[in-house]
Amino acid sequence: MNDSAAPTREHDRFAGPAPRLRPGKPARPGRSLRRRLGAALTAALTPVLTFALTFVALMLVTSPRAGADSTGGGDVQVAQTLGERELTVVLRRVTGVPGPLHVDVFTHAGTPAGALGLAVVPTGVSASASAAAASGTVVDTAVITLGSRPGTYSAVLDVTQAGPWELSLDDGQRIATIPFIVPKQITSPAESAAYLGFSGAGALILATVLVAVRARRGWWTLVPGGALVACLTVAVTGALLSSGLPLPPSQGGQVDATIDGVNDPYAAAGPLTGDYSRPPATLVLESATDRAGEVAELRLKPSDAATGLPLDDVIVHDGALMHLLAVGPSGRLWHLHPVRTGPGVFEVSLPLPEAGHYAVSAEFARRGGGVQQLRSATGIDAVPGSGARPARDDAPAPAGTGSRTVAGVEVRLSAPSLVAGRAAVLTARVGDTPTLQPWLGMVGHLIVVGPLSPTAAVGAETQRAQLWAHAHAMGAMPDGAHRAGGTPETPHRGTHSSPASSAPSSSANSAKPAAMGGLTSGNGESIADESVAAFGPDVAFVYTFPAAGHYRVWLQAQRDSTILTVPYLLHVTGAEKIP
Repeated sequence: MNDSAAPTREHDRFAGPAPRLRPGKPARPGRSLRRRLGAALTAALTPVLTFALTFVALMLVTSPRAGADSTGGGDVQVAQTLGERELTVVLRRVTGVPGPLHVDVFTHAGTPAGALGLAVVPTGVSASASAAAASGTVVDTAVITLGSRPGTYSAVLDVTQAGPWELSLDDGQRIATIPFIVPKQITSPAESAAYLGFSGAGALILATVLVAVRARRGWWTLVPGGALVACLTVAVTGALLSSGLPLPPSQGGQVDATIDGVNDPYAAAGPLTGDYSRPPATLVLESATDRAGEVAELRLKPSDAATGLPLDDVIVHDGALMHLLAVGPSGRLWHLHPVRTGPGVFEVSLPLPEAGHYAVSAEFARRGGGVQQLRSATGIDAVPGSGARPARDDAPAPAGTGSRTVAGVEVRLSAPSLVAGRAAVLTARVGDTPTLQPWLGMVGHLIVVGPLSPTAAVGAETQRAQLWAHAHAMGAMPDGAHRAGGTPETPHRGTHSSPASSAPSSSANSAKPAAMGGLTSGNGESIADESVAAFGPDVAFVYTFPAAGHYRVWLQAQRDSTILTVPYLLHVTGAEKIP
């Protein structure tokens, strides 16, 4: 018995004295239970907190950046025929306000050298007097010195706030204005709910753990825990709804832009509707002269057909605010881009090299309205003048497809079948190298007029023609597909018709990319501009001639910073009748 007691005493010596319990005060197991509950909640809610923080970070990273565009977005390209200069003005994307607006001006072959003044002015109205105080005041100016050789000339101006703006270009004779929008990074109500919900959930996770560890009663953890569940419910609901809720109307694209609307389009949006269309427009054409051998200063005044008010809601369409097509007596085509000089007023210079009739048509797009092509009811009748001199290039084009040489470049047109009512594929090979440059956002343009007499004066026949059409290439047809962002994209095609001070950069990028194709941006990135010379040489168009007869056709493409205009006279046969 003594032998068995000895080990026990030896063990008790090393184990130390036994804990002394007070009578009537049993050990409380709740404290250890709370510790286990806190650890369990921490292990369970840590992944939730990680998910919440990751979701918020992804939403911040993928939020769209502000941009300068006529309707808000990426880079905007606007062609401007300013005096004798055919310019392409590119407003680069703005990454934040206040911040810099980079402006590039592309010049073409034959552009005279000289200075071009630039200025930016905020416009638009606001319910806040402080927000609207800067409207109409010049914020920044710059001067670009254009050289005699084609190239890119750049300037940087500061923009100070989001909202509607105007960029003015002054060549000393005329001031052109280009409206554009500097948008603001906007968070939708659903996204705001997701942000707040996940932020609250993150804070409540810590509160729940702290309460679980420190509280004397375990049920107290239900208070922050319930709030945590509510915050997560709101956050997840907002995240799911953020991608499915309809967007507010596009400021400057569907509705007239205001300062308040750009800064908070959800607050400014009215009842949701799918139709933002506006009435058709009318066009008044005025000319300061009608004498051949002189330059006619044309003034175009589009107005609303319903109210008669000046049309000041024209937006950038196919790389210009307005496209003017004029066909001279001998068949010469002018594709010009009148500049906006005031609300509902556009001006452009049109040379009248010979006496006869000049048919005039204008194409533009209204905000929320779509494309409109208006033909002047009168055109211009140029009377003989002392300086009249018909040019050899104005001679009518010979009938049929085949080869033409324009500005030293051989252009070959093929059209296997031209039958009325059937889609025809017209393929033009412009030169022999893939060095075409985009113009007006397209690789090629096709102007169609007809049916008309093949022997009558072209200008007069064009005025009476049943059809005017302006089609675009399906996309370049070289070795692949490329754009400014470096990724493939969908080819662009479309038809618009009307019944009845810095050193220049290189004008073209000679390096051929691995793949070239259409120009239309597929994911909001900016399309290739005129500095990219890697398209072609084949340019294809798809067009359906509505009736049999002869048609005047002009192909247009840009190569070596020169706009090539190639005339053709095509005969379209009637469809065979099935007995």
